[in-house]
Amino acid sequence: MSAGRGAAPGSPVHRVRWLPGTDVLRGACHCGAEHEGQDPVEMWDWLLAHPDHPAPGDAGR
Repeated sequence: MSAGRGAAPGSPVHRVRWLPGTDVLRGACHCGAEHEGQDPVEMWDWLLAHPDHPAPGDAGR
């Protein structure tokens, strides 16, 4: 049994970070796209919608 944390090799990684001192969450998709918002449900919906969200560098992130 492995004691390590983390995703299985080859699986996509999604990250949600809280910006201290604010109510803002920043989500980062494994494709490099990022999104900011205040609603955690909206953030996870956005992350799990890959590839239906704008790619990095697209307008309207």
